Amino acid sequence: MVTLSKIGKIPIEVPQGIKVTLKDREIEIEGPKGKLSREIPSAFKMSLNQGKLSILSLDKSRETKALHGLTRALVANMVKGVSQGFSKDLIIQGVGYKAEVKGKNLVISIGYAHQINYIIPNGIDIVVEKGTKITVKGIDKELVGRVASQLRSFRIPDPYKEKGIKYIGEYIQRKVGKAAATVQTGGKGP
Repeated sequence: MVTLSKIGKIPIEVPQGIKVTLKDREIEIEGPKGKLSREIPSAFKMSLNQGKLSILSLDKSRETKALHGLTRALVANMVKGVSQGFSKDLIIQGVGYKAEVKGKNLVISIGYAHQINYIIPNGIDIVVEKGTKITVKGIDKELVGRVASQLRSFRIPDPYKEKGIKYIGEYIQRKVGKAAATVQTGGKGP
């Protein structure tokens, strides 16, 4: 057995209270927040010793090297997800733009002629604060990121007015409009 990836060879610490079940090529991790399972590529072998989970590479091929660190990161995210969970925060900016949760739907008003009714997927919790801050929570990092990305795609932030849905902390490069550009040059062309 050969371990080739710098990230892949780092063992994963399994905290107290997390149950790890290794089957042939499947790993199942259960914790206080829920249960996740994933199939591991056949080029890897998993072992659990004294609260440390190791993923070992079985060959030296280029594809295996590329997958080793990825596989380790996915399993580490599963461990973190069932113990702590993941969240993404978004903010809605614009006059009259708002969101609210109604049952299993997120109803978003963002300047279109109609409201957007987004069906919240299983395994995801969405909390809306003050009508403009949306928090997406869940145990599956990939699903949390996908849902946050879908919500952002409904109205990508406008670089001229910054209206839209953006991640909290995301920097939007402001652009100067035509009117402002004309004023700066004194009404004359370049």
